[in-house]
Amino acid sequence: MLKLVAIVALAAVLGAGSTLADAPRIQVEALFTGAAVLKIDGQRKTLRVGEAYGGVKLLAARSQTCTLEVDGVQTVLGISRRIGSNFEQPKEQVVTIQRDAKLQYQTNATINGRSIQVLVDTGANVVAMSSAHAQTLGLDYSAGIPSRVETASGMVDAHLVNLASVSVGGIQVRNVRATVVEGNFPMTILLGMTYLEHVKMEENNGVLSLSRAW
Repeated sequence: MLKLVAIVALAAVLGAGSTLADAPRIQVEALFTGAAVLKIDGQRKTLRVGEAYGGVKLLAARSQTCTLEVDGVQTVLGISRRIGSNFEQPKEQVVTIQRDAKLQYQTNATINGRSIQVLVDTGANVVAMSSAHAQTLGLDYSAGIPSRVETASGMVDAHLVNLASVSVGGIQVRNVRATVVEGNFPMTILLGMTYLEHVKMEENNGVLSLSRAW
């Protein structure tokens, strides 16, 4: 059974070369894990990822956004505004990160209001940091859920916590799950999937783009 994770506001998508009159009017009513409830030209439809209706195909559904393909054009829908009888397409925030000499994507992030370096890591299920990082961020990780993780030095103590906010280049996600590992591992905070699942990622010629519409 799918779990309802978010309710988002109204949004609309205009295909390439379309006008307001002939483009489908889309209302995102609810998001599920792997599915979304959409109202397309007044018809309410529940689409699973990969399904389509009325020229609208659901490509991805996340906790705060969904990715749709409309007349061959991909659009990420987040929180948007309705003006009169028309819909306004969400604005998109895009951040680019240059690959470094180690073939890694490192950048600065703001975690709980404090700036710190992070490493984009799609292989990490959660944002991961050392206890030294947590202290730098003023994070009382000892109040988190005790856990154990395996590192190159063996099994070590860790704590599962919720970060109030994580922001990269202005793309902010709130209430992000993270693991704090006792000691100095990892050397750089790993920006894992509990943040990355909320953004769209594209890599091209050594440049990683993160984007989200709202």
